[in-house]
Formats: sequence, C-alpha cells, structure tokens
Amino acid sequence: MSQRIALVTGASRGLGSAMAEELASRGWHVVAVARTVGGLEELDDRVKAARQPGAGELTLAPMDVTNDEAMAWLCRSIHDRWGKLDLWIHAAVHAAPLSPAHFIDTKDWDKSIATNVRATGVLIPMVAPLLLAQAGATAMFLDDPHGGDMNYGAYGATKAAQIALAKSWQAETARIGPRVLIETPAPMPTATRARFHPGEDRARLSDPRAEAARLVSLI
Repeated sequence: MSQRIALVTGASRGLGSAMAEELASRGWHVVAVARTVGGLEELDDRVKAARQPGAGELTLAPMDVTNDEAMAWLCRSIHDRWGKLDLWIHAAVHAAPLSPAHFIDTKDWDKSIATNVRATGVLIPMVAPLLLAQAGATAMFLDDPHGGDMNYGAYGATKAAQIALAKSWQAETARIGPRVLIETPAPMPTATRARFHPGEDRARLSDPRAEAARLVSLI
C-alpha cells in the first residue's frame, strides 16, 4: 500500500501542530507548513523522539501561506514527489487581537483577510488537483464560530468567510470528491485562546493532543 501523504498548513503550534504529530504517529508522511521555523523544528523533534516502528515522517516547509509563489512551488513539489495528497488540514490562521470594530487596526485587518480568506481561496485551486489524484482524499477545515460576537470583528468576520468558502467547496464536491470536512474543535489551552481569554481556567479545556486524535479519527 502506498504511503499516505498529508499536507498540514499552520503546523507549527496549537492544534495544527498536534494534528501533524498525531498523523505522523499513525504512519502518515506529513508536509508541515508554517512561518515559524522554530515551531516546525520543535514539532520535528517531538515526532522523532516518539517514533515507533511503522511511524511516519515529516517534511518541514517553512513558508507563509499568503505567499502565492511559495505555495505554488510547494504543491508542484508534492506532485513531482508523490503525485497526490491523501489529506489536507488547513489550520493556518491569523488571530487578530480582540477589539471593538471601530478600533480595528488596519494592519491586523489586512493580515486577517490575507491569511484567513485570501490564502484559503488561493490554496483550494492549488491543492484540489492533488487531492483529486487520490481516491477518497479529504480536506479538513477547522471552524471557530465567532462571526458577529462582540470584539471579534476582524477574526470572527474573516474566519466566517473562510468557512463559508469551505462550505461552498464541500457542497460542490459532495458527489465528485474530494471529501471536505468542516469540524469545530473543542476549546483548548492554545496561545491564541490565552490571548482571547486571559485568566481563564485552562484546566477545564481540552488537551490539543486528545482533540487531534479525535479529529484524525474522523478522516
């Protein structure tokens, strides 16, 4: 059986990192994409330290999902090496600081649109042919519904737009593939959530590793 290949965008921290680690533990070869080189190297160290017989490996891809040329080169490289993708998990996100709508910083607004919306719309056409080359391939998007919530203007609006795009793709591919899953993870003690909810009792939140295992089991 050919090796299963996964692309995880936003793999250097939080749930994206945990899912890349979980997939590798189950024998997948994971192409891990993120801007943070240090986070990717730490992920690689954890995967190597925990490696058991039959475990998979990582290919680290330190690049920005908003860089069209870099992502096109990456997809071409995946095609040339493996000719397909079995899975794409899109966990890359820009979480702008909470702010009333009339105080949103322009740079944060632009970055939110570029990362959460535009990059998703650019990546889907790039990744789709790789998924279509493998029967039963899956794309997974991670919802975090805050659209319209107080102080969540930049993050909530752009994340809602991302998921709306994913839902359109999901409807369009229901019969022809690839399968598109849209899942809402449980609240987890990530760095992003800590910025949004300082002082929260983190002991009551779900372990990212357990949540990653749950989500991977859906694939």
